[in-house]
Formats: sequence, structure tokens, C-alpha cells
Amino acid sequence: MPLYEYKCQQCGHVVEALQRAKDKALETCPKCGGPLRKLISPPAIQFKGNGWYITDYARKAPPASASTPESKPETKPAADGEKKGSEKRPSTGKD
Repeated sequence: MPLYEYKCQQCGHVVEALQRAKDKALETCPKCGGPLRKLISPPAIQFKGNGWYITDYARKAPPASASTPESKPETKPAADGEKKGSEKRPSTGKD
């Protein structure tokens, strides 16, 4: 649940409230009863260090056996005894 801050326009008192985004905003100061104004606060996330680099979360390289556009096998023309378009059938292991 987000933490919202409100500031009283009369006495300057700052109120913090844990509220859902759908909840109605606070309107009156609990100290003096004056009108409250919602403050814009910095986010609760902090980035420290020198920064992030593309190598910090890089994807792992594909295995060397994976085909890439540069490493596609060349197609050879059919030999004299072979028919064009014929396919080899996978072995069933019952030979």
C-alpha cells in the first residue's frame, strides 16, 4: 500500500497516511482541523552505484549447434540417382 503525505494549509503540519490508490484523500488536519493538501513525494526506490550496463542482464548466447543465418548448411544439388524433392524417412529402429 502506498504512503501518501499531506500538509495542512493552516498550521503546516505534515500527515502521513497508508492508503490504497482508490481511497478518498484526507481533507482535514488532525491537529488543527484545517484543510490538507496532498504532497508529491519522491519514490521509495533508490539507485546506487555506477549504473546498469547491457552486460549486467544480457541474455545467454544460444548453443553453438543452433543454426544462425550465417551458419546455415548449404543445400547440395541432387545426385544423378536421387529424385528431386525426395525425403529420407526417419529410422524406426526396427531394421
